[in-house]
Amino acid sequence: MAKQTINNIKLGFFVLAGLVALIIALYLIGRDTNLFSRNYTLYARFENTQGLTPGNNIRYSGIQVGTVKKVKILNDTLIEVTMLIEEKMKKFIHLNDHVSISTDGLMGNRLLNITPAKDGSPLANDGDMLVTKKTISTEEMLSTLDKTNRNIAIISEELKNTVERINNSKALWGVLENETLPANLTASLNNIRRATVNADQMVKNMQGIIADVKTGKGSLGKIISDTAIAYNLNSAIEKIKLVSDNADLLAIELNNISLSVKKEINEGKGPVNAMLKDSVLVLKLNNSLSNIEKGTAGFNENMEALKNNFLFRGYFRRLEQQKKAEEKKKQAKTN
Repeated sequence: MAKQTINNIKLGFFVLAGLVALIIALYLIGRDTNLFSRNYTLYARFENTQGLTPGNNIRYSGIQVGTVKKVKILNDTLIEVTMLIEEKMKKFIHLNDHVSISTDGLMGNRLLNITPAKDGSPLANDGDMLVTKKTISTEEMLSTLDKTNRNIAIISEELKNTVERINNSKALWGVLENETLPANLTASLNNIRRATVNADQMVKNMQGIIADVKTGKGSLGKIISDTAIAYNLNSAIEKIKLVSDNADLLAIELNNISLSVKKEINEGKGPVNAMLKDSVLVLKLNNSLSNIEKGTAGFNENMEALKNNFLFRGYFRRLEQQKKAEEKKKQAKTN
C-alpha cells in the first residue's frame, strides 16, 4: 500500500513537470507570435510578397517588433499583408515609414523590415496602411550576377584576344623598341610647351590691346571711343556714297554720249561723219591746214621785216618799253 502511494506521488510529479514544460514551451512559442502581448494591426500592400508567409517576423530598424498575421490576395496585381505590431511601438512607427520584404541572412526566412522615414509624418494608428518599398529579391540578384558573370567572361575573352594581337603586332613592338622614340617624344613635348607659352603670351598681349582699346588708348581706341571721329567717319562714308552715286550717273551719261557719237558716226550726215568717212574731204582739210601754216610763216616774216623798217621801228620800241614797265609794276606788287 505504501509502495503504491509512492508510485502515485511520482506519477503526479512527472505529470506536473510535463504540464509545466508544456506551458513554458507554449509561452515561448506564443511570445514569438505575439500571443501573450498587447498588439495593434497595420497593413501593407505589395505586388509580390516573394514567399512571405504568416508567422514571419517584422523588424523595425533591425529590432523584432511583431509578426505577419495574414497574407491576402486582393487581385492579380496586389497582395495585402496584415501585420501584428507590439503596442509599445505606437510611439515610434509613422505613416510614411517604408515597409520592405527582405531575407533573414543570405538564405534564411522572409521577413518584413520597417525603415523610419524621418520626415515628421503622423504616427500610425491601428488599421493604418504603411508605405511599401520594392526591394531586389535574391532571385533577381542571382540573375543579375549571372548576367554580370557572362559579361565578365566576354570581356575576359576580348582582353585575351587584344593581348594576343598586341603580342603579335610587329609594328607596335618596333615602335616600343625604338631607342630614339623617347627623345623624339621629349622634343615634341618641349615644342608643345613652348607653343603653349607663346600662345599664353599672345593671349596676354591681346588682352592688353583690348584693355587699351576699351580705355581709348591708341588710334583704334580713339576711333572706337571718340564720338567725333565716329561722326567724321560717318560723314566721309556718306560723301563716298554720294561720289559713288555721281560716278554711276556720270558713267551713264558717258555711255549715252558714246552711243550718240557712235550713232552719229555710223548713221549721221553731219561734218563728223563726213570727216571720218570722206577721204577727199580729209585731203582738202590737210591741204587747207598746210596753206594756213605757210601763210602764218609768211606773216611772221613780214612782221619781222616791218620791225626793222625805219617807218615802224619807233612804234615797236614803244611797245617793248610799255611791256617792260608793266613787268616792273607786277614785280613791285609781288614784292
